Amino acid sequence: MIALSRRKPPIQFLLSTLNHASTLQNPKFLPQNPNFSSQSSPKFPEYEMPSVTWGAIHGRKERLVSRVIISDYLKSLGIIPDELAPIELPSTIDVMKERIEFLTKLGLTVDDINNYPLMLGCSLRKNIIPVLTYLQKIGFPKPKLGEFVKNYPQVLHSSVIVELAPVVKFLRGLDVEKQDIPYVLSRFPELFGFKLEGTMSTSVAYLVSIGVSPRDIGPMVTQFPYFLGMRVGTMIKPLAEFLIELGIPKRILARMLEKRTYVLGYDLEETVKPNVDALISFGVRKEVIPMIVAQFPQILGLPLKAKLSTMQYFFSLKLKIDPEGFAKALEKLPQIVGLNQNLMMRPVDFLRGRGFSDGDVARMVVKCPQLLVLRVEVMKNSFYFFKSEMRRGMEELLEFPEYFTYSLEARIKPRYQRLASKGIRCGLGWFLNCSDQRFEERLQGDYIEGETLGPSFVMGGKLDMPGSELVSDEEDDESDSEVLYRRTVQL
Repeated sequence: MIALSRRKPPIQFLLSTLNHASTLQNPKFLPQNPNFSSQSSPKFPEYEMPSVTWGAIHGRKERLVSRVIISDYLKSLGIIPDELAPIELPSTIDVMKERIEFLTKLGLTVDDINNYPLMLGCSLRKNIIPVLTYLQKIGFPKPKLGEFVKNYPQVLHSSVIVELAPVVKFLRGLDVEKQDIPYVLSRFPELFGFKLEGTMSTSVAYLVSIGVSPRDIGPMVTQFPYFLGMRVGTMIKPLAEFLIELGIPKRILARMLEKRTYVLGYDLEETVKPNVDALISFGVRKEVIPMIVAQFPQILGLPLKAKLSTMQYFFSLKLKIDPEGFAKALEKLPQIVGLNQNLMMRPVDFLRGRGFSDGDVARMVVKCPQLLVLRVEVMKNSFYFFKSEMRRGMEELLEFPEYFTYSLEARIKPRYQRLASKGIRCGLGWFLNCSDQRFEERLQGDYIEGETLGPSFVMGGKLDMPGSELVSDEEDDESDSEVLYRRTVQL
């Protein structure tokens, strides 16, 4: 500035400044000095080069006036401009009006804009349109764009090349299907804000390290994308280590997470540990909890203590089952914590109506709590066949209530007819509680083997399969953890 003042006399300096300001305010005004040009005029501190959003060079005073006009315009629409103070705004109302009209046509309301007014600082042609065009390119339906922007307006500030495209490429690299990309990003749009080499990469690496198959990462992301934003050290690893220490083998845990990825979203201190303590306090044996979790992982995320209290009272009042019996039923069917009480009473009333006493029904439910989820129509057909065709005593149903859980047409009828044709007389469990292959082996045998129990899992040890010496070679090839997982999923 000192050099400039030495180059020009003070009076000429003032005239140049006035001429420059007048030119900006009135394009028709021409300076008296024919040699005057914008290239030769000096740059003063109060003037800056035009930015992307400003259409012309304005002085500080003009800029303030323009901002006041824009703010008044926004207030007239119901938009609160307070948060816009630190950002650059358009120079004219027309530009701002164009942005607001575009966002409105997109489906955003004044309330949506007030929730994130910084979106008004985004250039329509430099920011908004390129971002929306790219979202459509990767599969977002045009009618859904407004909803996506409403949920994650920060996307309008993003660079397609630097921020958006690398995230999409990363997801495709995890084997997320191309058609699932919009679904994943709609559920967790904050993925656009994470660094690829940070949280997302470490989360995937840790899950693979505990046995999760890399080819299953893509379906896991589609099912529960939020784990990509979870820190390994504070969220994922502590939960996994707790479940392993609880007695769930690492391989079973990996399979469980592949199919029930949402378990990673359960808070360890606030939900998981209190729920495990609640199960123990209601009489569930600690060594059975790993089997319960493998069979019904959702139990870790429920408001469990309140549900257990309500269900235990229901069992005592309506089903005449004491707390110890309730705990045994819970071990066999943990899903009962979420069952509707009115629906559970229907099969109970059916059994009572067929001559079973309250005590008998209680024994049957404790032994086979799956009775509580059966349809009465199915039970009627099975009971009719039992009495009319099989002509057996009611005590057999009392000893083997699982009879009602088998399909009448697919298992009970054909197998009973095979037995009847050979003149074999045996218990219900002997010919129903086995695979088709085992049933054929039993029919071909010269003796009737004793009935065996189902699989049991001992904490800290291997899966104990009673009668394992009789399993086929095909089943024997499977590892203990695979057998456990397959059977719990079938349950």
